Amino acid sequence: MGEIEQTGRSKGLVWLVIGIVVGALVIDQVIKLSVVYHFALGESREVFSWFWLCYVENNGMAFGIEWFSKLALTLFRLAAVGLLGWYIHTLIYKQHARTGYIATIAFIIAGALGNIIDCVFYGKLFQGTSWFYGRVVDMFYFPLIHNSAGEVVFFRPVFNFADSCITCSVIIILLFYLKDLNRDLK
Repeated sequence: MGEIEQTGRSKGLVWLVIGIVVGALVIDQVIKLSVVYHFALGESREVFSWFWLCYVENNGMAFGIEWFSKLALTLFRLAAVGLLGWYIHTLIYKQHARTGYIATIAFIIAGALGNIIDCVFYGKLFQGTSWFYGRVVDMFYFPLIHNSAGEVVFFRPVFNFADSCITCSVIIILLFYLKDLNRDLK
């Protein structure tokens, strides 16, 4: 590929990344703000028997895991986004990586940024805590399988759009871009 073609491709990929990140962030924040303004904390509404909207706040990572202090977790997320930003720059300008792989990394960045916004700003604006100590707003609940007593046995976690961006992207990488990831981890 010639230098001019590569420059054009690189610019296109940068705009793709920006579009994915901004688009996913807007969707994530619109959903979260809608839940914050229209639901009481802990309130649930059935959309379908297998899909509910529930307003919960998650103090930790995925599934409520709390391994670090809140500030350490927020700073870790910020550092991870910085590293992923550097990685995506490398993919575009030095490795000329496949477009789909770059897009999945962009969705991971968008998901991480969506949850960082909650941690940095929502605590101060909505939750009565300090900057960087906010809880992540979660709302999607899929009680898919129940036992004979009617208790949900699968799928219990409540999550948000940002979590979906991260999880789906990781699954796509594992299914379709494992060679790309392995090459970069060497």
